[in-house]
Amino acid sequence: MTVARSERLLALLQTLRRYRQPVSGAKLAAETGVSLRTLYRDIASLQAQGAFIEGEAGLGYVLRPGFMLPPMMFSQEEIEALVLGSRWVAKTADPRLAAGAVDALAKIAAVLPADLKEDLDNSTLLVGTPRRSESGADLALIRRAIRAEHILELAYEDEKGVLTHRKVWPFALGFFDSVRVMIAWCELRQDFRHFRTDRISSAVSTETRYPRRRPVLLKEWREAEGIPPQP
Repeated sequence: MTVARSERLLALLQTLRRYRQPVSGAKLAAETGVSLRTLYRDIASLQAQGAFIEGEAGLGYVLRPGFMLPPMMFSQEEIEALVLGSRWVAKTADPRLAAGAVDALAKIAAVLPADLKEDLDNSTLLVGTPRRSESGADLALIRRAIRAEHILELAYEDEKGVLTHRKVWPFALGFFDSVRVMIAWCELRQDFRHFRTDRISSAVSTETRYPRRRPVLLKEWREAEGIPPQP
């Protein structure tokens, strides 16, 4: 297999990863810059190598989970994106998530060839110290509740210092330069609400699953706020 063909097959895998529903061969061919005939040959080659690509000509194709892209094939831009992202998380997230970013980058570095590892170690993309208030909430607890779709009981101070007690369904956590914000459905207000974590006096998980799914809440919140889905 030539280098050019290897890069083409990797590009096809990356393109397929962006789609959760079957995508036509014609669209894949256009996005990867090859003829439809070449596209069909490339899909057959990937299937022969173990890629879980389902579908056929005329119906479309979808890549099922389970086929790992070798990390040594990262491009220069992808390496820089990984370094910048991990450094940002290490500076802005809670200690456990920050440590996870550092550990993840170390695992990637361990399997990179020498030239790409040098690029990773010598990246000149830097992240400054964020200007933010100290968080009053246990962000690790909030993240666990989001993953498990558990109801949280909060003691929360509004901008006027008024303390209220609420039950909320947390489904997202936003990290901004100066604040961190938990996004949740509030049972008290019967609506979506944004809670600054530095104003959360206490948060306790009820270990009870809220009645709706997290992806549904996230989708409805995005629509209500006019926010497009993230890539």
